[in-house]
Amino acid sequence: MEKTIAINAGSSSLKFQLYDMPSEEVITKGIVERIGLKDSIFTITVDGEKITETTDIPDHEVAVNMLLDKLISHNIIQSYDEITGVGHRVVHGGEKFPESVYIDDQVIQDIEALSELAPLHNPANATGIKAFKKILPNIVSVAVFDTAFHQTMPPSSYLYSLPYSYYEDYGIRKYGFHGTSHKYVSERAAELLGRPVEELRLITCHLGNGASIAAIQNGKSTDTSMGFTPLAGVSMGTRSGNIDPALIPFIMEKTGKTAEQVLDVLNKESGMLGVSGISSDLRDLEEAASKGNERADLALEVFVDRIHKYIGSYAARMNGIDAVVFTAGIGENSSFIREKVLHGLEFMGIYWDPALNQVHGEEAFLNYPHSPVKVIVIPTNEELMIARDVERIKKERS
Repeated sequence: MEKTIAINAGSSSLKFQLYDMPSEEVITKGIVERIGLKDSIFTITVDGEKITETTDIPDHEVAVNMLLDKLISHNIIQSYDEITGVGHRVVHGGEKFPESVYIDDQVIQDIEALSELAPLHNPANATGIKAFKKILPNIVSVAVFDTAFHQTMPPSSYLYSLPYSYYEDYGIRKYGFHGTSHKYVSERAAELLGRPVEELRLITCHLGNGASIAAIQNGKSTDTSMGFTPLAGVSMGTRSGNIDPALIPFIMEKTGKTAEQVLDVLNKESGMLGVSGISSDLRDLEEAASKGNERADLALEVFVDRIHKYIGSYAARMNGIDAVVFTAGIGENSSFIREKVLHGLEFMGIYWDPALNQVHGEEAFLNYPHSPVKVIVIPTNEELMIARDVERIKKERS
C-alpha cells in the first residue's frame, strides 16, 4: 500500500497525518509545537497511544527530519520509500491557484510572493514545503489552498465597492478561507442526503476559534463570510469580524495606536474575548454565562447574531436551502451554540429536535424527519481532503 502524508505547517508548528491509500486509513498523526523556541514538543500517536517528547527543534527542516525518523523508529514505516506523496496546506493561493497543484520551484516562488496577502501563514507553509523537498526530493508534493474552493464565487460576491483599479492593481477582493473544510463537509452532506452535490443548496458553518459561513450552490462556493483576510465576517474567538472601517482611524485618534496596533487589537483582542473580557474559549464563556455573567452571555449573543445574519442572507441569495451544516470545534461539539443558532429559523423550514442536538463530535442529523431543510453535524476532515488531492494529482501525472 502507498502512503500519503498531509502536512499543516504554521510559523512555529507542524501538524501531520499519515494515510494508507487508497483505503484512506489513518496510520498515525501528530504535531510538532514550539519550533524555533526552547523546549519544543513533539507528539506522535503510535497504536492509539500519544507519545510526547520535549527537546529543542530549531527549525522546520529539523522538525521534518525528526518526524521521518520517528516514523521509522516506531516501526510505522520501514523505509522513506513507502511515502509516495505529501500534501501541504497553504493558507493563501490568491487568484493564482483556483485548485490544488503539483509543487515545483515556480509554485514555491508563487506561494512566497503571495505572502503579502497572508504574512503570518504563507511563509511558514513555504518553509514546510522546502523542508520536505530537501529530505524527500522525489515524491509527489502537492499544495492544497484554503482559498481555492472559494474561487468559484462570482464577481458580485468577491468584489468590494472600491475603485476597480484597487482590484486590478493590488488584488483587493474577497478570497475566503477554510475552503478545504467547506468543500469536505459539503461533499459529505451530499452523501448523507443521498443526492448529488450539484443539486443542493447548502449553508456550511465552520465554527471554531476562527469561524466562517459559506453558501454552496450546485457544489460550488457562491459566497463566504471571510474576506480579503480571515478577519472579516462573523465575530470569532479573538477576531472582530465585520466592523465599520471608519472605526480604525477613530480608534487610532482616541487611543494613540498605530494602524498596525489597531489591526492587532481587531485580530487578537476582539471577538468573544473582547466583548466578554473573560476568554476567547467558548467553553469558558458558556460556564460563565450559566453563572449569570452578563458580558459572557452578551459575547455569545453577538456570536450567534452574526451567524444568523449570514444564514438568512445566504438563504435569500440561493432562493432557499436544502441543509445547514455545522462543523469545526464549536459547530461539532457545542449543542448550546447550535441551539441558539437554530432557534427562530423555523420560518425557513428548519425544524430541529432538541434531543438529537445533544450529539458531540460525530455525524448526525438534528432535524425532525418532516423538516424540509435538514440540519447536519459533520466533523471536518481537512487532512483527508489533502490526501485525496495528492492521490488525484499522482494519478494525473502517472
